Amino acid sequence: MLEKTTRINYLFDFYQSLLTPKQRNYMELYYLEDYSLGEISETFEVSRQAVYDNIRRTETMLEEYEKKLHLYEKFQKRQQVMAEMEAAVDKKELPEHTAVWLDQLQELE
Repeated sequence: MLEKTTRINYLFDFYQSLLTPKQRNYMELYYLEDYSLGEISETFEVSRQAVYDNIRRTETMLEEYEKKLHLYEKFQKRQQVMAEMEAAVDKKELPEHTAVWLDQLQELE
């Protein structure tokens, strides 16, 4: 469950601008603020089922966006490559100025 939540949070970070305001609100409250479905339904004066359906549809949309755009996948690969490069710099396998470039790349993330 934690792995799914983490994935959805990342997908939401990458693709939230493609969602409607209502979808963003529900996802923020449910995944970021840890509201229950009941609390969200009371806040927006809709049924718990409506909130549940909206969140599930939005999760599916986020997964579809990822299948097409691969932003999260590319982010993960960049993080892995940077970690490997950092380890190589620490072991003195790469020139020391590489560390400066790594720092610059990490600031861009």
